[in-house]
Amino acid sequence: MSDQHHHVHLGTAAIHAGQEPEKWSSWAVCPPISLATTFKQPEPGVTKAGYEYSRGGNPTRNSLEEAFAAVCNGKHGRPIPFQEPNDRNKSKHLKTQRHRTNERTTLVWASGLAGTQAVLQLLRPNDHVLAIDDLYGGTNRLLRRLGEPMGIMTDFVSTVDPVKFAAAMKPTTKLVWFETPTNPLLQVTDIKAVVDLVKEKNKDCVVVVDNTFMSAYFQRPLDLGADIEFASVTKYYNGHSDVLMGVTILKNDELAERLRFIQFAAGAVPGPFDCYLVNRGLKTLHVRMERHAQNALRVAQYLEQHSMVRKVIYPGLPSHPGHEIAKRQCSGFSGMVTFRIKGDVNSSRIFLKALKVFTLAESLGAVESLAELPCIMTHASVPPEQRAQLGITDDLLRLSVGIEHIDDLLNDLDQALKAAAEENTSTGSSVEHRNAHVVTAAIDNTLDVKLPSKMESLHMHTKGPTLSSSRPASRRAPPGGYSSLTLG
Repeated sequence: MSDQHHHVHLGTAAIHAGQEPEKWSSWAVCPPISLATTFKQPEPGVTKAGYEYSRGGNPTRNSLEEAFAAVCNGKHGRPIPFQEPNDRNKSKHLKTQRHRTNERTTLVWASGLAGTQAVLQLLRPNDHVLAIDDLYGGTNRLLRRLGEPMGIMTDFVSTVDPVKFAAAMKPTTKLVWFETPTNPLLQVTDIKAVVDLVKEKNKDCVVVVDNTFMSAYFQRPLDLGADIEFASVTKYYNGHSDVLMGVTILKNDELAERLRFIQFAAGAVPGPFDCYLVNRGLKTLHVRMERHAQNALRVAQYLEQHSMVRKVIYPGLPSHPGHEIAKRQCSGFSGMVTFRIKGDVNSSRIFLKALKVFTLAESLGAVESLAELPCIMTHASVPPEQRAQLGITDDLLRLSVGIEHIDDLLNDLDQALKAAAEENTSTGSSVEHRNAHVVTAAIDNTLDVKLPSKMESLHMHTKGPTLSSSRPASRRAPPGGYSSLTLG
Protein backbone atom coordinates (compact mmCIF):
# COMPACT_ATOMS: atom_id res chain seq x y z
CA MET A 1 0.00 0.00 0.00
CA SER A 2 1.42 3.37 -0.94
CA ASP A 3 2.34 5.95 1.70
CA GLN A 4 -0.83 7.98 1.38
CA HIS A 5 -2.79 4.90 2.43
CA HIS A 6 -1.08 4.46 5.78
CA HIS A 7 -3.68 5.20 8.44
CA VAL A 8 -2.82 5.80 12.08
CA HIS A 9 -5.92 4.21 13.61
CA LEU A 10 -7.46 0.83 12.89
CA GLY A 11 -10.96 2.22 12.44
CA THR A 12 -9.79 4.58 9.72
CA ALA A 13 -7.74 1.89 7.99
CA ALA A 14 -10.68 -0.53 8.02
CA ILE A 15 -12.83 2.02 6.21
CA HIS A 16 -10.33 3.41 3.70
CA ALA A 17 -7.45 0.99 3.05
CA GLY A 18 -7.86 -0.75 -0.28
CA GLN A 19 -11.03 1.21 -0.98
CA GLU A 20 -9.58 4.20 -2.85
CA PRO A 21 -12.07 5.39 -5.52
CA GLU A 22 -9.19 6.28 -7.83
CA LYS A 23 -8.53 2.56 -8.33
CA TRP A 24 -11.66 2.27 -10.45
CA SER A 25 -12.48 4.01 -13.71
CA SER A 26 -15.86 5.02 -12.26
CA TRP A 27 -14.31 6.42 -9.06
CA ALA A 28 -16.88 4.42 -7.10
CA VAL A 29 -16.73 5.02 -3.34
CA CYS A 30 -17.44 1.33 -2.62
CA PRO A 31 -15.24 -1.25 -4.39
CA PRO A 32 -17.27 -2.93 -7.13
CA ILE A 33 -17.93 -6.66 -7.09
CA SER A 34 -15.88 -8.14 -9.90
CA LEU A 35 -17.47 -11.47 -10.86
CA ALA A 36 -15.21 -12.12 -13.85
CA THR A 37 -13.32 -15.40 -13.76
CA THR A 38 -11.05 -14.49 -16.67
CA PHE A 39 -9.58 -11.26 -18.05
CA LYS A 40 -8.84 -10.07 -21.59
CA GLN A 41 -5.20 -10.06 -22.66
CA PRO A 42 -3.87 -7.47 -25.15
CA GLU A 43 -1.63 -10.14 -26.64
CA PRO A 44 -1.04 -13.82 -25.80
CA GLY A 45 0.54 -14.33 -22.38
CA VAL A 46 0.50 -10.62 -21.46
CA THR A 47 -1.99 -9.04 -19.06
CA LYS A 48 -2.97 -5.40 -18.86
CA ALA A 49 -3.63 -5.10 -15.12
CA GLY A 50 -1.95 -8.28 -13.92
CA TYR A 51 -5.19 -10.23 -13.82
CA GLU A 52 -5.26 -13.47 -15.78
CA TYR A 53 -7.59 -15.93 -14.05
CA SER A 54 -9.54 -15.29 -10.85
CA ARG A 55 -7.88 -18.12 -8.93
CA GLY A 56 -4.68 -16.07 -9.09
CA GLY A 57 -6.26 -12.72 -8.32
CA ASN A 58 -9.52 -10.81 -8.32
CA PRO A 59 -9.97 -7.02 -7.91
CA THR A 60 -12.58 -7.38 -5.14
CA ARG A 61 -10.53 -9.97 -3.27
CA ASN A 62 -7.34 -7.96 -3.59
CA SER A 63 -9.03 -4.87 -2.16
CA LEU A 64 -10.01 -6.90 0.90
CA GLU A 65 -6.49 -8.28 1.29
CA GLU A 66 -5.12 -4.75 1.17
CA ALA A 67 -7.54 -3.71 3.90
CA PHE A 68 -6.54 -6.65 6.09
CA ALA A 69 -2.85 -5.83 5.69
CA ALA A 70 -3.51 -2.34 7.03
CA VAL A 71 -5.88 -3.41 9.82
CA CYS A 72 -3.62 -6.20 11.11
CA ASN A 73 -0.37 -4.28 10.61
CA GLY A 74 0.93 -6.73 8.06
CA LYS A 75 3.30 -5.71 5.30
CA HIS A 76 1.54 -2.97 3.42
CA GLY A 77 1.40 -3.26 -0.32
CA ARG A 78 -1.05 -3.20 -3.16
CA PRO A 79 -1.80 -6.84 -4.00
CA ILE A 80 -0.57 -8.14 -7.34
CA PRO A 81 -2.38 -11.16 -8.84
CA PHE A 82 -0.44 -14.41 -9.04
CA GLN A 83 0.56 -15.28 -12.60
CA GLU A 84 2.58 -18.27 -13.78
CA PRO A 85 5.60 -17.31 -15.93
CA ASN A 86 5.75 -18.38 -19.58
CA ASP A 87 8.04 -17.75 -22.53
CA ARG A 88 6.01 -14.75 -23.60
CA ASN A 89 5.91 -12.90 -20.29
CA LYS A 90 8.99 -14.35 -18.59
CA SER A 91 11.08 -11.18 -18.40
CA LYS A 92 8.08 -9.11 -17.43
CA HIS A 93 7.01 -11.75 -14.91
CA LEU A 94 10.37 -11.80 -13.17
CA LYS A 95 10.30 -8.03 -12.83
CA THR A 96 6.76 -8.10 -11.49
CA GLN A 97 7.61 -11.01 -9.19
CA ARG A 98 10.26 -8.96 -7.39
CA HIS A 99 7.75 -6.14 -7.00
CA ARG A 100 5.01 -8.52 -5.88
CA THR A 101 6.94 -10.22 -3.10
CA ASN A 102 7.51 -6.85 -1.46
CA GLU A 103 3.82 -6.16 -1.33
CA ARG A 104 1.20 -8.91 -1.20
CA THR A 105 1.70 -10.73 2.10
CA THR A 106 -1.96 -11.05 3.11
CA LEU A 107 -4.20 -13.78 1.73
CA VAL A 108 -7.87 -14.54 2.29
CA TRP A 109 -9.07 -18.12 2.02
CA ALA A 110 -12.31 -19.94 1.21
CA SER A 111 -12.65 -20.84 4.91
CA GLY A 112 -10.63 -20.69 8.10
CA LEU A 113 -9.70 -24.36 7.83
CA ALA A 114 -8.70 -23.85 4.18
CA GLY A 115 -6.14 -21.34 5.45
CA THR A 116 -5.03 -23.75 8.17
CA GLN A 117 -4.60 -26.52 5.61
CA ALA A 118 -2.54 -24.21 3.39
CA VAL A 119 -0.16 -23.46 6.27
CA LEU A 120 0.10 -27.19 6.96
CA GLN A 121 1.09 -27.68 3.31
CA LEU A 122 4.25 -25.67 4.00
CA LEU A 123 5.48 -28.78 5.82
CA ARG A 124 6.93 -32.05 4.58
CA PRO A 125 6.75 -35.67 5.82
CA ASN A 126 8.57 -36.18 9.15
CA ASP A 127 8.18 -32.51 10.08
CA HIS A 128 6.83 -31.84 13.56
CA VAL A 129 4.15 -29.42 14.76
CA LEU A 130 4.01 -28.11 18.32
CA ALA A 131 0.50 -26.90 19.12
CA ILE A 132 -1.25 -25.62 22.21
CA ASP A 133 -3.32 -28.27 24.00
CA ASP A 134 -6.54 -26.24 24.19
CA LEU A 135 -7.21 -25.81 20.50
CA TYR A 136 -10.22 -25.27 18.26
CA GLY A 137 -11.70 -28.68 17.48
CA GLY A 138 -11.41 -28.23 13.71
CA THR A 139 -7.70 -27.41 13.93
CA ASN A 140 -7.13 -30.33 16.27
CA ARG A 141 -8.94 -32.67 13.86
CA LEU A 142 -7.03 -31.37 10.84
CA LEU A 143 -3.65 -31.83 12.52
CA ARG A 144 -4.48 -35.34 13.70
CA ARG A 145 -6.54 -36.82 10.89
CA LEU A 146 -4.99 -35.08 7.87
CA GLY A 147 -1.53 -34.22 9.13
CA GLU A 148 -0.60 -37.59 10.59
CA PRO A 149 -1.37 -39.64 7.43
CA MET A 150 1.01 -37.30 5.59
CA GLY A 151 3.74 -38.05 8.13
CA ILE A 152 3.38 -34.73 9.98
CA MET A 153 3.16 -35.44 13.71
CA THR A 154 1.77 -33.05 16.32
CA ASP A 155 2.22 -32.70 20.06
CA PHE A 156 -0.40 -30.73 22.00
CA VAL A 157 1.20 -28.95 24.97
CA SER A 158 0.05 -26.32 27.45
CA THR A 159 1.48 -22.81 27.06
CA VAL A 160 0.81 -21.86 30.68
CA ASP A 161 4.56 -22.18 31.20
CA PRO A 162 6.25 -20.87 28.02
CA VAL A 163 9.56 -22.48 29.00
CA LYS A 164 7.99 -25.95 29.27
CA PHE A 165 6.12 -25.38 26.04
CA ALA A 166 9.29 -24.46 24.12
CA ALA A 167 11.09 -27.40 25.72
CA ALA A 168 8.67 -29.71 23.88
CA MET A 169 10.19 -28.65 20.55
CA LYS A 170 12.09 -31.27 18.57
CA PRO A 171 14.86 -30.92 16.00
CA THR A 172 12.15 -31.52 13.39
CA THR A 173 9.72 -28.90 14.74
CA LYS A 174 8.95 -26.61 11.82
CA LEU A 175 5.64 -25.09 12.93
CA VAL A 176 4.28 -23.77 16.23
CA TRP A 177 0.55 -23.06 16.40
CA PHE A 178 -1.39 -21.59 19.29
CA GLU A 179 -4.48 -19.56 20.04
CA THR A 180 -4.83 -16.83 22.62
CA PRO A 181 -7.30 -16.73 24.17
CA THR A 182 -7.98 -20.40 23.50
CA ASN A 183 -11.16 -22.08 22.37
CA PRO A 184 -13.10 -22.84 24.54
CA LEU A 185 -11.21 -22.45 27.85
CA LEU A 186 -9.96 -18.91 27.14
CA GLN A 187 -6.42 -19.61 28.32
CA VAL A 188 -4.10 -16.68 27.68
CA THR A 189 -0.64 -17.21 26.21
CA ASP A 190 2.23 -14.74 26.51
CA ILE A 191 2.84 -14.33 22.78
CA LYS A 192 6.18 -12.55 22.98
CA ALA A 193 7.58 -14.96 25.56
CA VAL A 194 6.67 -18.01 23.46
CA VAL A 195 7.94 -16.46 20.23
CA ASP A 196 11.26 -15.49 21.81
CA LEU A 197 11.81 -18.96 23.26
CA VAL A 198 10.86 -20.72 20.02
CA LYS A 199 13.09 -18.51 17.89
CA GLU A 200 15.95 -19.00 20.33
CA LYS A 201 15.75 -22.74 19.67
CA ASN A 202 15.06 -22.50 15.94
CA LYS A 203 14.95 -19.12 14.22
CA ASP A 204 13.40 -20.69 11.11
CA CYS A 205 10.47 -22.29 12.93
CA VAL A 206 7.22 -20.65 11.80
CA VAL A 207 5.06 -19.32 14.64
CA VAL A 208 1.34 -18.97 13.92
CA VAL A 209 -1.02 -17.20 16.31
CA ASP A 210 -4.73 -17.80 15.85
CA ASN A 211 -6.24 -14.41 16.68
CA THR A 212 -9.86 -15.35 15.97
CA PHE A 213 -11.14 -14.63 19.48
CA MET A 214 -9.64 -11.13 19.66
CA SER A 215 -9.21 -9.70 16.15
CA ALA A 216 -6.55 -7.12 15.41
CA TYR A 217 -8.66 -4.49 17.16
CA PHE A 218 -7.65 -5.86 20.57
CA GLN A 219 -4.48 -7.86 19.81
CA ARG A 220 -1.77 -7.75 17.13
CA PRO A 221 0.34 -10.92 17.10
CA LEU A 222 2.64 -9.69 14.31
CA ASP A 223 3.74 -6.79 16.51
CA LEU A 224 4.68 -9.34 19.19
CA GLY A 225 6.91 -11.37 16.87
CA ALA A 226 4.59 -13.95 15.32
CA ASP A 227 5.32 -14.96 11.72
CA ILE A 228 1.67 -15.42 10.76
CA GLU A 229 -1.51 -14.01 12.21
CA PHE A 230 -4.31 -16.40 11.36
CA ALA A 231 -8.02 -15.80 11.90
CA SER A 232 -11.36 -17.22 10.95
CA VAL A 233 -12.84 -14.21 9.15
CA THR A 234 -16.25 -15.85 9.58
CA LYS A 235 -16.20 -14.63 13.17
CA TYR A 236 -15.44 -11.07 14.35
CA TYR A 237 -13.91 -9.69 11.17
CA ASN A 238 -17.06 -10.29 9.16
CA GLY A 239 -19.33 -10.23 12.18
CA HIS A 240 -22.67 -11.16 10.62
CA SER A 241 -22.77 -14.99 10.39
CA ASP A 242 -23.16 -14.91 6.62
CA VAL A 243 -19.67 -15.56 5.19
CA LEU A 244 -17.23 -18.45 5.47
CA MET A 245 -13.62 -17.22 5.13
CA GLY A 246 -10.13 -17.29 6.64
CA VAL A 247 -7.14 -14.95 6.50
CA THR A 248 -3.36 -15.17 6.94
CA ILE A 249 -1.38 -11.98 7.47
CA LEU A 250 2.41 -12.00 7.24
CA LYS A 251 5.39 -9.68 7.01
CA ASN A 252 7.84 -12.18 5.52
CA ASP A 253 7.96 -11.99 1.73
CA GLU A 254 9.34 -15.47 1.08
CA LEU A 255 6.86 -17.20 3.37
CA ALA A 256 3.98 -15.23 1.88
CA GLU A 257 5.06 -16.17 -1.64
CA ARG A 258 5.01 -19.86 -0.72
CA LEU A 259 1.48 -19.53 0.64
CA ARG A 260 0.39 -17.62 -2.44
CA PHE A 261 1.62 -20.41 -4.67
CA ILE A 262 -0.23 -22.97 -2.55
CA GLN A 263 -3.39 -20.92 -2.92
CA PHE A 264 -2.93 -20.60 -6.68
CA ALA A 265 -2.13 -24.29 -7.11
CA ALA A 266 -4.80 -25.67 -4.77
CA GLY A 267 -7.46 -23.05 -5.44
CA ALA A 268 -8.88 -22.40 -1.95
CA VAL A 269 -10.00 -18.86 -2.79
CA PRO A 270 -13.15 -17.08 -1.59
CA GLY A 271 -15.68 -15.73 -4.08
CA PRO A 272 -15.90 -12.02 -4.90
CA PHE A 273 -19.33 -11.56 -3.32
CA ASP A 274 -18.07 -13.00 -0.03
CA CYS A 275 -15.09 -10.63 -0.22
CA TYR A 276 -17.46 -7.72 -0.75
CA LEU A 277 -19.48 -8.69 2.35
CA VAL A 278 -16.36 -9.00 4.52
CA ASN A 279 -15.07 -5.69 3.18
CA ARG A 280 -18.29 -4.12 4.37
CA GLY A 281 -18.24 -5.92 7.72
CA LEU A 282 -14.64 -4.91 8.36
CA LYS A 283 -15.60 -1.24 8.27
CA THR A 284 -17.55 -1.58 11.52
CA LEU A 285 -15.09 -3.86 13.32
CA HIS A 286 -13.91 -1.19 15.76
CA VAL A 287 -17.47 -0.20 16.68
CA ARG A 288 -18.67 -3.76 17.11
CA MET A 289 -15.68 -4.94 19.16
CA GLU A 290 -16.17 -2.19 21.71
CA ARG A 291 -19.78 -3.25 22.29
CA HIS A 292 -18.90 -6.95 22.32
CA ALA A 293 -16.33 -6.31 25.05
CA GLN A 294 -18.60 -4.04 27.11
CA ASN A 295 -21.43 -6.57 27.05
CA ALA A 296 -19.15 -9.54 27.74
CA LEU A 297 -17.66 -7.92 30.84
CA ARG A 298 -21.13 -7.22 32.22
CA VAL A 299 -22.19 -10.80 31.47
CA ALA A 300 -19.05 -12.22 33.13
CA GLN A 301 -19.54 -10.07 36.23
CA TYR A 302 -23.18 -11.12 36.45
CA LEU A 303 -22.39 -14.83 36.11
CA GLU A 304 -19.63 -14.59 38.70
CA GLN A 305 -22.25 -13.63 41.30
CA HIS A 306 -24.85 -16.24 40.36
CA SER A 307 -25.52 -19.18 42.66
CA MET A 308 -25.96 -21.58 39.71
CA VAL A 309 -22.52 -20.80 38.31
CA ARG A 310 -19.49 -22.72 39.48
CA LYS A 311 -16.76 -20.70 37.72
CA VAL A 312 -16.52 -17.89 35.16
CA ILE A 313 -13.62 -17.77 32.71
CA TYR A 314 -13.08 -14.38 31.07
CA PRO A 315 -9.66 -12.73 30.57
CA GLY A 316 -11.17 -9.34 31.41
CA LEU A 317 -11.84 -10.42 35.00
CA PRO A 318 -9.09 -10.07 37.62
CA SER A 319 -9.95 -13.64 38.65
CA HIS A 320 -8.60 -14.99 35.36
CA PRO A 321 -5.07 -16.43 35.76
CA GLY A 322 -3.94 -14.76 32.54
CA HIS A 323 -5.49 -11.37 33.27
CA GLU A 324 -2.20 -9.52 33.71
CA ILE A 325 -0.71 -11.02 30.54
CA ALA A 326 -3.84 -10.09 28.62
CA LYS A 327 -3.68 -6.52 29.87
CA ARG A 328 -0.05 -6.31 28.78
CA GLN A 329 -0.45 -7.61 25.25
CA CYS A 330 -4.04 -6.59 24.44
CA SER A 331 -5.84 -3.28 24.27
CA GLY A 332 -9.13 -4.79 25.44
CA PHE A 333 -11.16 -7.99 25.66
CA SER A 334 -13.57 -9.60 23.25
CA GLY A 335 -17.07 -11.01 23.60
CA MET A 336 -16.17 -14.62 24.49
CA VAL A 337 -17.19 -15.85 27.94
CA THR A 338 -16.95 -19.42 29.21
CA PHE A 339 -18.48 -20.67 32.46
CA ARG A 340 -19.20 -23.85 34.40
CA ILE A 341 -22.81 -24.38 35.43
CA LYS A 342 -23.68 -26.28 38.61
CA GLY A 343 -25.04 -29.66 37.64
CA ASP A 344 -24.43 -32.13 34.85
CA VAL A 345 -25.17 -32.37 31.14
CA ASN A 346 -28.91 -32.20 31.87
CA SER A 347 -28.46 -28.83 33.57
CA SER A 348 -26.47 -27.60 30.58
CA ARG A 349 -29.13 -28.78 28.14
CA ILE A 350 -31.98 -27.17 30.09
CA PHE A 351 -30.11 -23.89 30.32
CA LEU A 352 -29.33 -23.83 26.60
CA LYS A 353 -32.86 -24.80 25.55
CA ALA A 354 -34.36 -22.13 27.81
CA LEU A 355 -32.43 -19.27 26.21
CA LYS A 356 -34.53 -16.86 24.15
CA VAL A 357 -32.18 -14.02 23.12
CA PHE A 358 -29.03 -16.11 22.94
CA THR A 359 -29.20 -18.61 20.08
CA LEU A 360 -28.10 -22.22 20.62
CA ALA A 361 -25.63 -22.55 17.74
CA GLU A 362 -21.98 -23.10 16.91
CA SER A 363 -19.67 -20.31 15.71
CA LEU A 364 -19.05 -16.97 17.37
CA GLY A 365 -18.14 -13.32 16.88
CA ALA A 366 -21.33 -12.13 15.18
CA VAL A 367 -23.68 -9.34 16.16
CA GLU A 368 -26.14 -11.84 17.63
CA SER A 369 -25.37 -13.66 20.88
CA LEU A 370 -24.72 -17.41 20.64
CA ALA A 371 -24.38 -20.19 23.22
CA GLU A 372 -23.11 -23.75 22.94
CA LEU A 373 -21.96 -26.88 24.76
CA PRO A 374 -18.40 -27.50 23.44
CA CYS A 375 -18.07 -31.16 24.54
CA ILE A 376 -20.98 -32.14 22.29
CA MET A 377 -20.75 -29.43 19.65
CA THR A 378 -17.57 -27.58 18.56
CA HIS A 379 -15.10 -29.89 20.33
CA ALA A 380 -16.82 -33.27 19.96
CA SER A 381 -14.10 -34.37 17.52
CA VAL A 382 -11.35 -33.83 20.11
CA PRO A 383 -10.31 -37.21 21.57
CA PRO A 384 -12.21 -37.94 24.82
CA GLU A 385 -9.06 -38.32 26.91
CA GLN A 386 -7.79 -34.95 25.70
CA ARG A 387 -11.10 -33.26 26.51
CA ALA A 388 -11.06 -34.86 29.95
CA GLN A 389 -7.57 -33.63 30.74
CA LEU A 390 -8.37 -30.13 29.53
CA GLY A 391 -11.67 -29.92 31.38
CA ILE A 392 -13.98 -29.65 28.37
CA THR A 393 -16.78 -31.37 30.26
CA ASP A 394 -20.57 -31.48 30.36
CA ASP A 395 -20.83 -28.44 32.61
CA LEU A 396 -18.67 -26.16 30.43
CA LEU A 397 -20.70 -23.62 28.43
CA ARG A 398 -19.38 -21.12 25.90
CA LEU A 399 -21.05 -17.79 25.19
CA SER A 400 -20.39 -15.50 22.27
CA VAL A 401 -21.81 -12.26 23.61
CA GLY A 402 -23.28 -10.11 20.86
CA ILE A 403 -24.13 -6.43 20.64
CA GLU A 404 -27.77 -6.54 21.75
CA HIS A 405 -28.92 -4.38 24.67
CA ILE A 406 -27.18 -5.64 27.80
CA ASP A 407 -30.37 -5.70 29.90
CA ASP A 408 -32.00 -8.14 27.47
CA LEU A 409 -28.94 -10.40 27.56
CA LEU A 410 -28.76 -10.45 31.37
CA ASN A 411 -32.49 -11.09 31.70
CA ASP A 412 -32.21 -13.98 29.26
CA LEU A 413 -29.34 -15.57 31.17
CA ASP A 414 -31.20 -15.08 34.43
CA GLN A 415 -34.37 -16.87 33.31
CA ALA A 416 -32.39 -19.72 31.70
CA LEU A 417 -30.32 -20.26 34.85
CA LYS A 418 -33.53 -20.27 36.92
CA ALA A 419 -34.93 -22.95 34.63
CA ALA A 420 -31.84 -25.09 35.20
CA ALA A 421 -32.03 -24.50 38.96
CA GLU A 422 -35.69 -25.46 39.08
CA GLU A 423 -34.94 -28.68 37.26
CA ASN A 424 -32.21 -29.49 39.77
CA THR A 425 -34.69 -28.96 42.60
CA SER A 426 -37.61 -30.85 41.01
CA THR A 427 -35.51 -33.94 40.27
CA GLY A 428 -34.22 -34.00 43.81
CA SER A 429 -30.64 -34.26 42.63
CA SER A 430 -28.22 -32.39 44.83
CA VAL A 431 -25.50 -30.37 43.18
CA GLU A 432 -22.99 -31.95 45.50
CA HIS A 433 -23.95 -35.44 44.32
CA ARG A 434 -23.90 -34.46 40.66
CA ASN A 435 -20.46 -32.95 40.99
CA ALA A 436 -18.88 -35.82 42.89
CA HIS A 437 -16.75 -36.73 39.89
CA VAL A 438 -13.30 -35.18 39.66
CA VAL A 439 -12.38 -34.36 36.07
CA THR A 440 -8.61 -34.13 36.49
CA ALA A 441 -6.10 -32.19 38.50
CA ALA A 442 -5.04 -30.49 35.29
CA ILE A 443 -8.17 -28.33 35.39
CA ASP A 444 -7.35 -26.98 38.82
CA ASN A 445 -3.72 -26.40 37.84
CA THR A 446 -4.61 -24.30 34.82
CA LEU A 447 -7.84 -22.54 35.71
CA ASP A 448 -8.55 -22.63 39.45
CA VAL A 449 -7.35 -19.41 41.06
CA LYS A 450 -8.49 -17.39 44.05
CA LEU A 451 -10.41 -14.22 43.40
CA PRO A 452 -8.93 -10.95 44.66
CA SER A 453 -10.45 -9.80 47.94
CA LYS A 454 -11.94 -6.72 46.28
CA MET A 455 -14.08 -8.94 44.07
CA GLU A 456 -17.47 -9.56 45.67
CA SER A 457 -17.80 -13.04 44.26
CA LEU A 458 -17.76 -16.57 45.59
CA HIS A 459 -14.82 -18.72 44.60
CA MET A 460 -15.88 -22.06 43.12
CA HIS A 461 -13.68 -25.07 42.35
CA THR A 462 -13.60 -26.27 38.76
CA LYS A 463 -14.68 -29.80 39.52
CA GLY A 464 -17.65 -30.96 37.55
CA PRO A 465 -19.36 -33.91 35.94
CA THR A 466 -17.71 -36.31 33.58
CA LEU A 467 -17.92 -36.22 29.82
CA SER A 468 -21.12 -36.94 27.98
CA SER A 469 -21.12 -39.66 25.35
CA SER A 470 -23.96 -37.97 23.48
CA ARG A 471 -22.39 -36.53 20.35
CA PRO A 472 -22.85 -36.97 16.61
CA ALA A 473 -21.31 -40.19 15.28
CA SER A 474 -19.50 -38.18 12.60
CA ARG A 475 -17.56 -36.37 15.34
CA ARG A 476 -16.56 -39.32 17.46
CA ALA A 477 -12.90 -40.14 17.62
CA PRO A 478 -11.77 -42.22 14.62
CA PRO A 479 -9.84 -45.49 14.92
CA GLY A 480 -6.13 -45.51 14.33
CA GLY A 481 -4.70 -43.64 17.30
CA TYR A 482 -4.01 -40.01 18.10
CA SER A 483 -1.14 -37.59 18.44
CA SER A 484 0.45 -37.56 21.85
CA LEU A 485 -0.95 -35.22 24.47
CA THR A 486 1.48 -33.56 26.83
CA LEU A 487 0.40 -31.26 29.61
CA GLY A 488 3.06 -28.76 30.59
